[in-house]
Amino acid sequence: MIALDSMSINVITLFVDDLRAAKSFYQDIFGLSPAYEDENSAVFDFANMSINLFHVGAVRGLTPSEAVTNQEARSRFQLTILVDDVDAAHADLCAGGVTVIDGPMNPCGMRTVCFTDPDGHIWEIAQLLI
Repeated sequence: MIALDSMSINVITLFVDDLRAAKSFYQDIFGLSPAYEDENSAVFDFANMSINLFHVGAVRGLTPSEAVTNQEARSRFQLTILVDDVDAAHADLCAGGVTVIDGPMNPCGMRTVCFTDPDGHIWEIAQLLI
């Protein structure tokens, strides 16, 4: 069984309505340049984790879109733990009774699986494929 409790949260994805404004905020306030960016997201690396700004309009097909598409949604963020083997983590989650809400799938050079905690907060287990 994979011991997720001993791993760090590596990425917090914040779902944003205006990617350009959010990106400018992180650049101006924190003095950071994006470590990665495309038309739908921008990733800023801090010392011990990354913040991924992701435009809500591009969520469909990548994560449970109904949970993040508007500001009244229960969850406007996603916590990510990087693992070496998403499929093994997926099997462990299912064996533990967790209901997977998305995945396993392979978006953006990663293999991912998503689930929620009892309050609807989205968790992602991800494996870098590249």
